Amino acid sequence: MRGGFPGGGRALLVGLALLSMGACQRVGWDRPATPSPADLPPVIRQPSVPELEGGQPGPVRVLPRTPLEWDEVDPILHSVVARDPRLQERVEYWIHFWTTRGAGHFGRYLERMAVYEGVVDRELTDRGLPLSLRYLPVVESGYHHAIVSRAGATGLWQIMTPTARGLGLSVTPLVDDRRDPLTSTRAALDYLQELYGMFDSWFLALAAYNAGPGRVGGVLSRHAPSEEIPGDEVYLRVRPHLPAETREFVPRFFAAAILASNPEAFGFVVPQGIQPMAFDEVLVPDATSLDVVALAAGVEEDAIRALNPHYLRGFTPPGEARTLRVPPGRGELFMTNYAMIPPEERVSFMEHVVARGETLGQIAGRYGVALRDLSASNGNVDPRRLQIGQRLVIPVAGGRPAAASRVMATAPVPSLAATPAPVPAESGEAGSASQGGEIPSAAPNASAAPDASAAPSTAAASASSPAVSGPPDAPAAAPNEARRHRVSSGDNLWTLARNYGVTVEDIRRWNGLSSSSVLRPGQELAVGTGPGPTQHRVSRGDTWGGLAQRYGVATADLARVNGRTPRDVIRVGETLLIP
Repeated sequence: MRGGFPGGGRALLVGLALLSMGACQRVGWDRPATPSPADLPPVIRQPSVPELEGGQPGPVRVLPRTPLEWDEVDPILHSVVARDPRLQERVEYWIHFWTTRGAGHFGRYLERMAVYEGVVDRELTDRGLPLSLRYLPVVESGYHHAIVSRAGATGLWQIMTPTARGLGLSVTPLVDDRRDPLTSTRAALDYLQELYGMFDSWFLALAAYNAGPGRVGGVLSRHAPSEEIPGDEVYLRVRPHLPAETREFVPRFFAAAILASNPEAFGFVVPQGIQPMAFDEVLVPDATSLDVVALAAGVEEDAIRALNPHYLRGFTPPGEARTLRVPPGRGELFMTNYAMIPPEERVSFMEHVVARGETLGQIAGRYGVALRDLSASNGNVDPRRLQIGQRLVIPVAGGRPAAASRVMATAPVPSLAATPAPVPAESGEAGSASQGGEIPSAAPNASAAPDASAAPSTAAASASSPAVSGPPDAPAAAPNEARRHRVSSGDNLWTLARNYGVTVEDIRRWNGLSSSSVLRPGQELAVGTGPGPTQHRVSRGDTWGGLAQRYGVATADLARVNGRTPRDVIRVGETLLIP
């Protein structure tokens, strides 16, 4: 991945010439790596987006300018600042560093850039912003969507928690939108547009992004020239008075732009076959586990986690409609299957039996869930009066009932190669929309990988997609001596498939039903072959847990097959179905 480029001044001139030609090569995804302190030059710290000073409200959304309002050339790369000799010296330093000692790191930055560049470029184009801003995440995070700085700045754009919340991002134990490449990009560009509006110079805006608008404003109040000069020239005048890290920020940005615009010219080998981020977006109305999403979409759970790295606990927050991303071409299948899943089965959970002395807070800590989410999942439980033996639902990944995997409709597996697609629909839309985003083949450290999202439409960016396979093709044979079921009020194909251990598609095929067919009370359906599900008549002392252990099934499955929850009381003499 490495290769030096001799001659500092010559490197800078060649680099600026390449930028002028608009050269840009895309490379691919690799597992991110964080530079060790020994690999970083002295006095340079990891840059971050500082919190807004003085408790000021977060920046408001700035309406984007149309492309016609911008110069025909990039206002950043073609500014007078780029030709300043003092700045050029530092740009040469960073080019030399990233093509020698730092070449290994920069090569990985380029590979990750290929994963997310399409997402960033689309947002910049939609807003009419300088496309050179695509290189800012190279400097901030090495295009690592989940990296966390020593100060706590997180994600591609290295946003601090207070700043993120001021920009409308969620940062909770369940969701960290800073890890979402698309959402965090939109927020970071909102912030940059606000800073540009404050300082009327992209270079002062970049300095404020690094050091904070309050600090840059203070430097301007003390050192800005009294005469009226363009904002970029003001930046050059006050740059010596900025903090050391901020003085280096723009030179690093220029160096990153020069190298990333044409990496092969600087000796970097461009990997082939890296796919851009592509996805469909779907809107779910309430808490939903990512493993259930994977089942409904007919893909592996790793693919869903890679596209939704901002859902830290593996499920969306209770009580909120949220956008999820599924691999491209899977949105419609997801929505069809999801509509058949009862709301109480959309969240995976584990069961916890309260022991002596336990509190709800202790139980929440044990399972790594937020107390409010545990309370929301057990609405009938008084947290001040837990009882020994009481059963609590713990909303964590890994508790999905095995029966759920048997009832999903199947569909032909579309090619998951990322291809350009329409710009994603807004997350507020219902249904499924295909968006271009990138699916990394493996999630970088921290918690996951790239994203994808809502109602069906499709978009492409850069990311390698995890291996994704559809459900196994094992259609059940047509019933021989078929079991039959008489439809009762409230029956649907999902519950019948679950109760009889077949798939929804099996029942449709055996009975000539279409996806729009309506079940009517009294209707007889073929539901399988051989004997029906095992039945058990409840005896004194029987419990959900005891029966589940006796028959080798999950407690949650047993309760669900009978239309109950493990918290419900079972009575002597009643008959239960055993899945």
